[in-house]
Amino acid sequence: MGKSPLISVAILGILLIALSAPLAFTSPMSPAGDDLAIWKEFVAAMKGGGLPSAKVRPYYEELRQPILGWLKEMSRKATWAEWEKTPKVRRVGEHVHFLTPLTFDGQTADYCLTFLVEGSAWYFRHLEAIIIPLDEIGPLPTSTFPDADEPTKAHIREETLWSREVRVFNELAALKGKTYAFDFFKDGDGYFLAAKTWVPFVEPRQALVLYACWEQANLRGNTVTLEKLDGKEAVVRMSTYYFKLYKVSAHLAQQVSFEDYTRIFETIWQDRARAAGWTLEIEYGNEGDKASECVLRFKRPS
Repeated sequence: MGKSPLISVAILGILLIALSAPLAFTSPMSPAGDDLAIWKEFVAAMKGGGLPSAKVRPYYEELRQPILGWLKEMSRKATWAEWEKTPKVRRVGEHVHFLTPLTFDGQTADYCLTFLVEGSAWYFRHLEAIIIPLDEIGPLPTSTFPDADEPTKAHIREETLWSREVRVFNELAALKGKTYAFDFFKDGDGYFLAAKTWVPFVEPRQALVLYACWEQANLRGNTVTLEKLDGKEAVVRMSTYYFKLYKVSAHLAQQVSFEDYTRIFETIWQDRARAAGWTLEIEYGNEGDKASECVLRFKRPS
């Protein structure tokens, strides 16, 4: 579902009830002339609290409940003046896409809301905050393609990576048990080797911390602050895509528990600290569930 600032784990299980007042969901429309009628009916439904399940046709059935939850949460937090503006409309075959900026929790993002049209009926299909304008390439042959901004690309890289890694975890857990699956993610020895060979001009333990900051900030796209580094202690504060993904990517919450997802993260970092001769304490923010911000406290063993 992309990088929406709206979505949180807490609403993934919300079920919607049918709207109290019936709406004209199946009014006749021509594909070219009346696409905006879909948007107006949708906004009216959202003002009533969201959509009933029968009006949702997701690309994959397992996305139904997250979508229903998001729609209800969007209805609750909507700034209706934004919704009443005319969105950009793109019709592609049986789908019509509405592009519009929306604000939730003080954050504004450009959203693409996709609807399936069958005859005179429409169904909500998908909500996305990542839009790559690849319909705007120049004449062929070309080696230049419209780009996304760096945070969007970092989000895509991390979502692709951790979606695959969660599948690997589940397969290994099913075949050999969770202990084996968690151990699979231990990469400390190789990570430390990279740190002390690629950052050779500082003491190896400190090289591990410096490399971790560089790798997480410059390769992963996370926000990283090195707060302290000496021979006895290092403190690194990070705002990670890793935990943000669990909140905004519907499939992750359905594939792995948050407890196991957190343990994968902690297994990785504890093993990296071990390899370099540190002990590690991990602290999290105060957002109820594990926050996207965490603090890694590396310490020399007594």
